[in-house]
Amino acid sequence: MKLVIVDVGCGNIGSVGIAFERFGLSPVVSGDAETIASADKVILPGVGAAGYAMEQIRVRGLVDTIRTLTQPVLGICLGMQLLFERSEEEGTECLGIVRGEVRRLEATPGRPVPHMGWSSLSVEEEGLGLNSGDYVYFAHSFACDPVPETVASADYGRPIPAVIRKDNWFGAQFHPERSGEAGARFLKAFLES
Repeated sequence: MKLVIVDVGCGNIGSVGIAFERFGLSPVVSGDAETIASADKVILPGVGAAGYAMEQIRVRGLVDTIRTLTQPVLGICLGMQLLFERSEEEGTECLGIVRGEVRRLEATPGRPVPHMGWSSLSVEEEGLGLNSGDYVYFAHSFACDPVPETVASADYGRPIPAVIRKDNWFGAQFHPERSGEAGARFLKAFLES
């Protein structure tokens, strides 16, 4: 299986690569449109700022390449947020694959921003490798609004889509590569999709 991690010039590329190596894969990190388009599975990694990541995608000429992918694609954390139309972070226009907006989390007593830590999931769809009550690791200051494509959610002062799914597109707001057994089950389910 050819697994390509999109090189967006920032993010959790190393830890995501190591997570997939545990399944016996050797992920390729690339910013080349042809390499990405020829992959069996594609990962859009996270960590960083939406504006910078989208600028790197544009500079590399990858906007149309990513938008037209038909193989399974997984966006992780910021990578999931980039699948939406827009982010409040720096007023960024994103890829527009999923309708909706990414908004800043509001700090409340007991819920600081950024949201860094373990939260439990409410899972609405089978086949994700996840169960309601699983704890997964989050590290983010922005989150997508709930959308019809939400298949698992968490609560952090408001409902947060933790996993979305639309056709061949998957998104995880949490970090599966840092979420222990539950994260490994999720990545395995993605590889089998």
